[in-house]
Amino acid sequence: MGAASGVLLLAGAILLQQSPAFAATPVNLGTATSYSVLAATTVTNTGPSTLQGDLGLSPGTAITGFPPGTTAGTVHAADAVALQAQQDLTIAYNNAAGQALTTSVSGDLVGQTLVEGVYKSTSSLGLSGQLTLDGQGNPGSVFVFQVASTLITASASSVVLINGAQACNVFWQVGSSATLGTASSFKGSVLALTSITAQTGAVIEGRLLARNGQVSLDTNVITNPSCSTTPTTSAPPGTATATATPTETATPTETATPTETATPTDTATATATATPTDTGTATATATATPTDTGTATATATATPTATETGTATATATATPTDTASATATPTATATNQSVPLAGTGRNQGANVDTAVGLSRTGSMQQTTILGTLFVGLGGVGIALVTTRLLMNGRRGR
Repeated sequence: MGAASGVLLLAGAILLQQSPAFAATPVNLGTATSYSVLAATTVTNTGPSTLQGDLGLSPGTAITGFPPGTTAGTVHAADAVALQAQQDLTIAYNNAAGQALTTSVSGDLVGQTLVEGVYKSTSSLGLSGQLTLDGQGNPGSVFVFQVASTLITASASSVVLINGAQACNVFWQVGSSATLGTASSFKGSVLALTSITAQTGAVIEGRLLARNGQVSLDTNVITNPSCSTTPTTSAPPGTATATATPTETATPTETATPTETATPTDTATATATATPTDTGTATATATATPTDTGTATATATATPTATETGTATATATATPTDTASATATPTATATNQSVPLAGTGRNQGANVDTAVGLSRTGSMQQTTILGTLFVGLGGVGIALVTTRLLMNGRRGR
């Protein structure tokens, strides 16, 4: 129980610190909400004043200065609509005056920063510079000022709203008359028992509502406030700008220039070069030289040559080359010279006879040469066979 009680007491203390003793409540203006200016006796204007809302008068009928003044709403003078608005104003005035105060204020409000609540002055209240109203992040925060006598703001004075505070929730209940100074910037709705005067160039975000007297304008701008439920953050105290105008500029520049260059270069040079060179060269040379001197020389030369070359080369070109060369070169030379004929082997006499026959018979020369060649090749063959047999016989031994 003791721990629970301690927690409750702590929570209560925190709530008391966060909230005013008596929170202000919004003042319901009824049908008077749509008016920028509402008076009882007269409305006068000098210069090009502009009103965003309605302009009303009841029970009086004299509205002067429009034009040059203009209103975006409707003008109601001594009609039932204006009468109803005056009745709703009276109710609203009494509601604002009857709210329990949060704290007392007096004199000049210049330089102060106030949070939501009810602020009561038992006499006149003035503002000679800047007053800051801090919503503390709550867009529903309400500020009610109860002024027993007059409200007077100096030239170039201002009311600044920060951290969510909104002009639609600011109410000035004035027991006498209100005067807003030249070129001043004012926030909130003025509910005056008697009359209201806006001097030259004063700018009001709110309403000027007079129950029993007149409203006097001089080149003023009056904008009806509207409430937003989104928390905002305004300028801190000391800023001379009453209205925060956030400007958000989004200039997305997106340039997509995809350049895709596909230049596939696929060079596959698979080269298998097999250059097997199989060269078999068999050269048989038979030379027969007949002469007119009676000397016949027959020469049979057989030269067998076998050359086998195998070359495998892998290059960038596939060039299979298979070369087989068999060359048989018979050479027959007949020379009429006085050179003794030399015969070799067992066929010497045949060669001599053949040479003599060739010298005598020109028409039979080629036939005899061919015969001599064949005989010579036969002799070479026999010699090779004999040599092979002899070598085999030696190996056998």
